[in-house]
Amino acid sequence: MRGTSAGEISVLLRAWNEGDDDALAKLTPLVYKELYRSAQRSMARLNPGHVLQPTALVNEVYLRLCELGHVQWHDRAHFFAVCAQCMLSRAE
Repeated sequence: MRGTSAGEISVLLRAWNEGDDDALAKLTPLVYKELYRSAQRSMARLNPGHVLQPTALVNEVYLRLCELGHVQWHDRAHFFAVCAQCMLSRAE
């Protein structure tokens, strides 16, 4: 995550909680690589012929997060847990 601290991500999540849309724009590139790796792990559990790609799965998670509206993010771990759950529900 290019030297990004968990604290920095948590700060951006709190700002997003408070309605700062710029916080989401700043957060996205910071968490993308970790979300992509998570998507790869999710995809590896599926049948080899599955057509969904990790990049598409990350993009769908992003769209779902935007649609969720107001979420009271507790911290970085909570954010990634919700993202993982979104991935699992979509990848199945």
